[in-house]
Amino acid sequence: MTKPNIGIILGSTREGRVSPQVGAWVKELADKRGDANYTIIDIAEYKLPLLGEAGDVSGVAAWAEIISKQDGFVFIVQEYNHSITGALKNALDYLREEWNNKAAGIVSYGSVGGARAAEHLRGILSELLVAHVRVHPALSLFTDFENGTDFKPAAVQAASVNQMLDQVIPWTNALKTIR
Repeated sequence: MTKPNIGIILGSTREGRVSPQVGAWVKELADKRGDANYTIIDIAEYKLPLLGEAGDVSGVAAWAEIISKQDGFVFIVQEYNHSITGALKNALDYLREEWNNKAAGIVSYGSVGGARAAEHLRGILSELLVAHVRVHPALSLFTDFENGTDFKPAAVQAASVNQMLDQVIPWTNALKTIR
C-alpha cells in the first residue's frame, strides 16, 4: 500500500500568526514517523475571497486541487472568539466533495488550548464527511508559547501529536477504501 498524503492545514491568515511555527513542528514530528507523506498547506497562499462575494477567485482551482490530492488532514486551529478563524471556515466552505470520506486530526491552541475552536471545527468536519479522531493536542498560549509569539512546546505535547497521528493514519487508510 502506498503511503497516504496528509495535509497539515494552517488555519490562520492574519499578520503575525504563529500557525506556521506550530505546523512546522507537527510536520517535523510527523516526518520522523515515515508512515505518510506530510505537506503543509497554508490557506493564506490561496487568497480565497469570501465565498459568494465578488473578487479574484483564481486561487480556488488550486485550493480544490491540493485538497483533492490529500487522503487525510491535520488542522492547525487557533481559537478566535471561542471558534475557528473566519479564513478557515471560508476555506472549508469553498469545497465539498474534496473533503468527503477522509480523516483528520486537530492540533489547537489558545488561552484554554483552543478547545472551543476544536469543538466547533468537529461539527463542521462532520458535515463535510471528514472523520475526526479523538486525540487532540491542545497547546496553551501560557505554557507552550513565550510572549504569545514564540512557540516552545512542552515536552509532553510531542507524545500527544504522535498519539493523534496513531489514530489519523489508520482511519485515513480505511477511508481510502470507500473513495
